[in-house]
Amino acid sequence: QVQLVESGGGLVQAGGSLRLSCEASGRSFSSYAMGWFRQAPGKERDIVAAVSWNGGNAYYADSVKGRFTLSKDNAKNTAYLQMNSLKPEDTAVYYCAARRDPSMATMWGYYGCWGQGTQVTVSS
Repeated sequence: QVQLVESGGGLVQAGGSLRLSCEASGRSFSSYAMGWFRQAPGKERDIVAAVSWNGGNAYYADSVKGRFTLSKDNAKNTAYLQMNSLKPEDTAVYYCAARRDPSMATMWGYYGCWGQGTQVTVSS
């Protein structure tokens, strides 16, 4: 299993950008599929984006499609979530997740490794 540490969250105005990073420890990171999820207060944890181990398959929630980009740099053991044109409704705690299966997954239950979460707040 890998251990994940997120960074890059913060406060940004609507229309701004943030890049979240998810650094993994462990030798097998390159073979892991990755996902980003978010959870707003009082709401369920929802998928934001997911990618297969090599980035060949990717999924984006409709709410972020065209604005967010998930990338995975296996050489740096790091995954990124580039978030552009941020909206107040993007405000949430964002979690990165990894799964040993190399195929992409959109359900949080399929991920066995989770980061601690990073807060993203978008002001109007």
